[in-house]
Amino acid sequence: MSPQDPTSRSRPPPEGEEEATSVLNLGEFQNVDGLTLSEASLVINAVLAKRTKEGKNMNQNELLPRTLNYLDTFARFKKKENVEAVERLLNAHPELAKFEKAQLGSLCCEKADEAKTVIPSLADKITDEDLQELIDEIGKLMTD
Repeated sequence: MSPQDPTSRSRPPPEGEEEATSVLNLGEFQNVDGLTLSEASLVINAVLAKRTKEGKNMNQNELLPRTLNYLDTFARFKKKENVEAVERLLNAHPELAKFEKAQLGSLCCEKADEAKTVIPSLADKITDEDLQELIDEIGKLMTD
């Protein structure tokens, strides 16, 4: 074997090269609808309520209660009407990707520059003024 011969097989490129930087590269999730934490909370609680009403035994592992606790802690909008209003506000901006809308609805930034820092792909999609107006409207719907 010469010094240039490889000592092992070349590795395939790693899967999951997704990035949410200045350019969104979400792989197979690129155009998938995203849920805000508040929407996820509503969906999971609605499914649980339906199954309980139907008398279906829920085989719960430890993940479901932990997930519900997380969503209860971090979901910014508790009332269904407010969750729907936030969704309408976000959907009024077709220039934003579904991922960006879900992030804006979950993170609830206070300023446009903060939003563009934590969601860098917003930089060239929406003006600071329009983003601030959206953030302010979302902020009015927050509940305790």
